[in-house]
Amino acid sequence: MRVLLATFCLCPDGELGGAALTDALAARGIDAAWAAWDDASVDWAGADLVAVRATWDYHRRLAPFLDWARHVEASSTLLNGVDTFVWNHDKGYLLELGALVPVVPSEPVLDDDLLGGLSAGLARWGTVVVKPRIGASGVGLVVADRTDDPRLAGLTAGPWLAQPVIESVRTRGETSVVVIGGRPVTQVDKVPATGEVRVHEEYGGRSVAVPVEDAAGALSRRAVLAAEDLLGRSLDYARVDVMELDDELVVSELELIEPGLYLDLAPEAAAPFADRVVARLG
Repeated sequence: MRVLLATFCLCPDGELGGAALTDALAARGIDAAWAAWDDASVDWAGADLVAVRATWDYHRRLAPFLDWARHVEASSTLLNGVDTFVWNHDKGYLLELGALVPVVPSEPVLDDDLLGGLSAGLARWGTVVVKPRIGASGVGLVVADRTDDPRLAGLTAGPWLAQPVIESVRTRGETSVVVIGGRPVTQVDKVPATGEVRVHEEYGGRSVAVPVEDAAGALSRRAVLAAEDLLGRSLDYARVDVMELDDELVVSELELIEPGLYLDLAPEAAAPFADRVVARLG
């Protein structure tokens, strides 16, 4: 069996720790290789299955990426599927998901009503986190406490979401749970640098793998099941980010396109992912 793991040009060897995944697939008799999604020389139709893993430029090239995913799905098995990608690429999915599971509350902020959307969020929470609805890695995230806040000059292209500042992120941080085939398999706890709300390492955040906690695992399962209900299909993999808000865990993001598996911190996630690939190959 031939499996291609989609990445992008700046990560030719895939995500950090990615060798654990190719090794796990090889141990199951599967020939797996990393390939940049926009490499025209790659025979995607020749693969029995394609898994999107490290296409970390997709948000900057959304239309070509979705066209590529449709092309792949027409000729091979694509984990999670292009309809999932279409739904999940815009963080506005939180507005739908919030009807089924607790999520970080959000106000939509539209390109043609920036003042109105910001005003609604500020009236609701006083200080807001503004983030692009299509984006990754905390790029373009701004914290503001008034509509003429000079920090808003750092906004990237809209539309955006306005959300409250979750104060617990400064102390407890954010938790990411990797869910494969509906089962939580690993948990990574992340805390930001002093003065930051972004937990990403490029902003000074720190991450550590820990055993999956009952509450985080349960909410992650609920979030994946809710997304499956909304999408009308089962999901092969997910990363569920959760925070504590008013003594309750809430979903901050649900990553269904290209979430890193944290294989550098938790290489044991490679085995269940490889098992899911085997199951989909049938």
